[in-house]
Amino acid sequence: IQGAYFAISAYVFWGFVPIYFKWMDHVSPWEIVCHRVIWSVVLLLGILHFTGQLKALRVEASVLKRLAVTSLLISANWLVYIYAIINEHIVETTLGYFINPLVSVFLGMMFLSERMRPLQWIAIGMAALGIAYQLIYFGAIPWIALWLAFSFGFYGLMRKNMNLPSVVGLALETMMILPFALIGLLWLYINGEADFGSLDRQTDLLLMLGGFVTSFPLLCFAAAVVRLPLSIA
Repeated sequence: IQGAYFAISAYVFWGFVPIYFKWMDHVSPWEIVCHRVIWSVVLLLGILHFTGQLKALRVEASVLKRLAVTSLLISANWLVYIYAIINEHIVETTLGYFINPLVSVFLGMMFLSERMRPLQWIAIGMAALGIAYQLIYFGAIPWIALWLAFSFGFYGLMRKNMNLPSVVGLALETMMILPFALIGLLWLYINGEADFGSLDRQTDLLLMLGGFVTSFPLLCFAAAVVRLPLSIA
């Protein structure tokens, strides 16, 4: 039941996240992603320091290779998500997260040999019909929705197979992306396109809060996915 609470917390929080990004629609998606990574690293390392878990960052090379893949998946997911929200594709992003549970069920059955009970199949069938209706209503192939659903679905699959505490795993992922985020932010400053420190305090604060907005739901999701079948998380 603890895993269910973590999953509910993650998805409820994500439901409010578009509001946060609409407050920053005047900032480049690239800069938002860079700050999400930088402040997430600061927050997560701070948590590990105060809880005495910094030594847990020492993991085997095989785990680091898999984390490199998950870090690419989640960073690409972030960028597409932010781009879609800022450019008024909110319906398509929402559709992506409706499709995601079906993707998770499929991946769980294909790679983890998970099986569904009859009532679960009925629920999945109803969800699939609802999504099919939305796809017909949308009138085009929702590439953004499909990318969000499959990138996050594979992210969840890979994280489930790693025996890592959620804070440690997310800290390592963001630390792997950190050099690229710093280079990207430097490039924006060199070209005079960075907004942090040049607009107003509210924008600066919102960008810094990106660390919490990013980390909290992902920590809840990572905690849920190791406690629940992938088809449920």
